[in-house]
Formats: sequence, C-alpha cells, structure tokens
Amino acid sequence: MDKIIIKNILAYGILGILPEERVNRQPILINLTLEIEKDFLNKASISDNINDAVDYSKICNFVVKHIETAEDQLIEKLIIDLTRLIFNEFSPIETVKIKVEKPTALKFAEAVGIEIERSRSDFN
Repeated sequence: MDKIIIKNILAYGILGILPEERVNRQPILINLTLEIEKDFLNKASISDNINDAVDYSKICNFVVKHIETAEDQLIEKLIIDLTRLIFNEFSPIETVKIKVEKPTALKFAEAVGIEIERSRSDFN
C-alpha cells in the first residue's frame, strides 16, 4: 500500500460537552494517513493527471467542511464519522489512520485527542 499523508489540518468547530464548547468554535487539528493500492498511485504517476489521482486538496476541504458543520459532543463520534465519510467519498482509499486533537481542551496540556486506524472492511 502507498500512503497519502496530510498533516495538521486546522478547522474551527463546535466540539465538546461544556457549555462554552457548545457555543464557541474552537481549533481542531486533524492528521491523516490514507493508504491506497500502489497500482492506483502508479496510474497517476504515469498519466500525470489529477483525474487519475486521489485529490488531497478535496480530502482536506471535505474534512474541514464537515468539522465546521458538525456539532458533535465527543471526539469519538467525530473521528468515526470522518473516517466513514472519507471511505464513502473517496473509493481508492483502503485504510484511514486519523488523529483528531483539541489544542485548547485542557489547561495544562498541549492538546487532547484520539487516534484510530480503520480499514474499509470495518465499515461494510
């Protein structure tokens, strides 16, 4: 498998259980490692055409849009929803490793977050 890596996507959304988290948007960091079949990447390398590739700008915009419109209480829900939506929207992706962090969630920590890895078969 080949990998697409997108680091530190920054979006602002409603995420949390505290009253202020339900009103004020906060920064949310997302890191993605997306595995695709090597044949898919090879095709794009030969054609040099974006239509033969996984467009990572579309993935990034897709993730940001979801975070900006979702209003989940738990990171657990957001991370599973994002994973499921990535599989639904981008068929060449076989495995998603995703980390979602809230940098301002805890006073004495740089960030709090969750990281998971799922394959397409986990959602079938």
